[in-house]
Amino acid sequence: MKTVIFAAIAAAAAVSAPAFAQDAAPFTGPRAGVTMGFDKAQGEDGFSYGVTAGYDLAVANRVTFGPEVSFGDSTVDGQGFDASRDLAASVRLGYVVTPQILAFGKVGYASSRIEAAGAHTSLEGVRYGGGLEYSVTPNTYISAEYQRTEYEDNFGGRDAGVVGIGFRF
Repeated sequence: MKTVIFAAIAAAAAVSAPAFAQDAAPFTGPRAGVTMGFDKAQGEDGFSYGVTAGYDLAVANRVTFGPEVSFGDSTVDGQGFDASRDLAASVRLGYVVTPQILAFGKVGYASSRIEAAGAHTSLEGVRYGGGLEYSVTPNTYISAEYQRTEYEDNFGGRDAGVVGIGFRF
């Protein structure tokens, strides 16, 4: 009986996989890009910039899901602290709104380096956000997103609004 059930699931997946891929294209596969934008921490404004990489899979009709990592830096400097290196690992869930527009949300872990009183410390926290990705060509995209990071140790949060350009492989 188990063999029949597994065979039915495998057959359904084989038949429906091309449809899923077609509806989610061009928003599937590996991607890499650069980002830049507004950054705000502890009431101080700055400029953020960085790189990002991820992999998106079609998991259902018009739905994508996958991991994302990013590395960035910031010019936020003030009130006795300087925000610098920012690392994040997230999962991203997307919905294909039109054949060229993907709306997405993400949540994950963030580690940011903060310099305060001449000492370096790394703060860890939860990063979440969302945005839109526009497929300019099947291999090129532009994006806009909002990111919020809630840090430990009562540091507070960090807000960023970034735009990006990237490539799918």
